[in-house]
Amino acid sequence: MVGAMRGFSRTGGPSTPAPVGLAAAANGASTLLDVMRGLSGCVIETVERGKTIFFPGDPAERVYLLRRGAVRLSRVYESGEEITVALLRENSLFGVLSLLTGQRSDRFYHAVAFTRVELVAAPAGSVRRAIEQDSSVGLLLLQGLSSRILQTETMIETLTHRDMSSRLVSFLLVLCRDFGVPGNDGITIDLRLSHQAIAEAIGSTRVTITRLLGDLRQAGLVQIDRKKITVFDPVALAKRFS
Repeated sequence: MVGAMRGFSRTGGPSTPAPVGLAAAANGASTLLDVMRGLSGCVIETVERGKTIFFPGDPAERVYLLRRGAVRLSRVYESGEEITVALLRENSLFGVLSLLTGQRSDRFYHAVAFTRVELVAAPAGSVRRAIEQDSSVGLLLLQGLSSRILQTETMIETLTHRDMSSRLVSFLLVLCRDFGVPGNDGITIDLRLSHQAIAEAIGSTRVTITRLLGDLRQAGLVQIDRKKITVFDPVALAKRFS
């Protein structure tokens, strides 16, 4: 995966610049999106599913806010093994390493568009200046970072299951929480997930995931329609495989 071609597919040609400066933040903006859009050099980018946003070792020059879709963060080891550390949902902040170190640094993770995504990207220097000018901006960023850390901890907990069926169930429950849409039949995960994508996310194989999902369907716990998974009763699913 590390050798994949990175590829920003910007809708309508070049990225559209956001308002320059901190005018949006200064006018009572109360969300991280408002702050990011008000930063000098901020752009809106669309990245197609499966494309790399940044590789490990890339210069950490920009901070990202995920507006739509899902982003997979993973760590690649010397053995070639790639482990998912977070599956980010909308309004997640990532790529903040340079802000934490206070100096030029390189990317630690591999960031890939798990679905087609829309990102708000701002230069790290602009974000740092915003924090220096307004402490409330720093608080918003800290809240966003705290949420990201929680997502990482949840994913690590999921991957600690040695039994692959338990790992899959745990992953499905995380997806229900972060991407689930309640309906008459249960909770539908609002992502189109191939068996291969699930396998890559939890360190399994496509063949194994196909078999395990088939077992869950036969047990009447899930249904799959056009790559969208519905969990009929998350509580029952958790109890059965706890």
